[in-house]
Amino acid sequence: MRAGRLAGAALALTGALLLSACSSGGGGGGEDGSGGGGGLGEAETLDAISFADAEASTGPAEEVPGATPGGTVYVLQEVSPNHLDPAQVYVSAESNIAKLMHRGLTAVRMDNDGNYSIVGDLATDSGTVSEDGRSWTFTLKDGIHFSDGTPITSADVRHSIERTFAPFITNGPTFIQQWLANTGGADYRELLPEGPYEGDHLPDSVLETPDEKTVVFHFEEPQTDLPYALAMVGYALVSEAGDTRENYDQEPLATGPYVIEDFRPDRSMTLVRNEHWDPATDPARNAYPDRFEITFGHTTDDSTQRLMADNGDDRYALSFNNGVDPGNAPEVASNPEYQERLVQGYQPYVATLAINAERVTDLRVRQAIAHALPLNGVLNAYGGAFGGEYAGGLISPLLPGYEEGYDPYGKLANPQGDPERARELLEEADAVGYRLNYVHHTGTEDARAAVTVAEALEQAGFEVNRSEVPQTSYYDTIGVVDNGYDLYRSNWGHDWLSSATVIPPQFDGRQIQDGANNYSHVNDERINSEIDRIRQITDPSEAAAEWFGLNEYIVEDVLTQVPLYYYKMNILHGSLIGGAEFNADIGSVDMHRIHVLQDAG
Repeated sequence: MRAGRLAGAALALTGALLLSACSSGGGGGGEDGSGGGGGLGEAETLDAISFADAEASTGPAEEVPGATPGGTVYVLQEVSPNHLDPAQVYVSAESNIAKLMHRGLTAVRMDNDGNYSIVGDLATDSGTVSEDGRSWTFTLKDGIHFSDGTPITSADVRHSIERTFAPFITNGPTFIQQWLANTGGADYRELLPEGPYEGDHLPDSVLETPDEKTVVFHFEEPQTDLPYALAMVGYALVSEAGDTRENYDQEPLATGPYVIEDFRPDRSMTLVRNEHWDPATDPARNAYPDRFEITFGHTTDDSTQRLMADNGDDRYALSFNNGVDPGNAPEVASNPEYQERLVQGYQPYVATLAINAERVTDLRVRQAIAHALPLNGVLNAYGGAFGGEYAGGLISPLLPGYEEGYDPYGKLANPQGDPERARELLEEADAVGYRLNYVHHTGTEDARAAVTVAEALEQAGFEVNRSEVPQTSYYDTIGVVDNGYDLYRSNWGHDWLSSATVIPPQFDGRQIQDGANNYSHVNDERINSEIDRIRQITDPSEAAAEWFGLNEYIVEDVLTQVPLYYYKMNILHGSLIGGAEFNADIGSVDMHRIHVLQDAG
């Protein structure tokens, strides 16, 4: 996920801006961990991010000071991956593990000084763009292989892109597919309805592979963000010869430094070194540990308490996604012993409560939900100011175009909610007693927040039917169009430095399909047409302002997502973990820099 704000020339072909890594920042809340302050902007520092040339894209990756290879890192995760096929990976809990196994044409690299760049990963550089911005050419490096020893060729790149059009690929990103098909909706599949599996291929006028080393993308509109998109795990390479279609989700071949030795869903995963990964080809990843022993089912309470105790193997442990739990947040925030082992940063995610527009059709009822929700009660369930900051809109303060103080429902000034105004709206709509089917997942924080949300809605005059599903299947559940639910929490982070990766994926009505990210199922003609119009704006400052204006229309006049809070991440690690630094692109600890420290006894 990408975070930052616009300045200067910004998103030109030669580069952009990205939030610098924050080793610390934000501060906690009051003594009870409540509140939504913390001054997000105080920790914001910006550096230029460049599109790297061939020299800067040559491996091996820059050495981390003091790091030595060897040892085992233990990773305490709450959720087991539901998908291992890179084209199906879009959720951060899956993505952060997948980054150890998969590589794409490009990658985002953070160097020792905290600077970011888009480098050529399997490609020799970050790409060469035509003068009109409509064609991008990539050349593959020598010495790159899949984990079965098969050399990677342009045919594998073509296959990896073409299979994302197949009907069974329903969970990954769709940016490049839509750009190639020149459409903003789910009808991109019409370009290659069965993917490459029936002998059909994208025409050379769209995707060209003139030889084994060269790949050329052709678009009808300028696509200056392609190197960013290609760095997503969802566009990592899949072997043409080794593709087992749906079964690839269970046993994928790797291109990165680690392969799966053993995977027991919902229990554990062991990653070991990939003997066919050559660090000389990889400018973005160090691979210091010999093994990653990942176990699942750890609540944030459990992982935090284990890491605080710092005993046995937990001295070599951390989590990629479990932050410090709310109960222990005050002690961790104030105790110097834990501060030394705490990695903090601001994530790109905005938490919202999605309202199913196909089921809750009256705007007044949706507005009543917004007024009733207590932001303070919800945020407290996730750690208070230690875990986030109240949100007024759908666009993160770290993005260009964000306007400070935007608060159309008075939630920032009145975070406890307004049940009286909510009941007034229900009475106007003749909807007192309106029944809401509310689903949440089984995670500790989500369950806590769900109680608060349900009680507030009932106080305002709603009847709430609350149910829960496992975390591993949560997004698959709410991603079904006919899901039977009215309310469900949705977290979204921008994929790179543009609200074009926030508004269209979530609110384009032409993208309503099972597995898509329009969780509220809104199909509004003005939203759809505005998305098309803003995408044609070439000036990034103007586009950023227009995206924020569309955000205002969605929040005030459509309201199918109620903004809740902007995320912070606070990760504790064991005392024998080195190189633990926050990576703003990942929104977590940079897994490519961590290493095992020598036990002094």
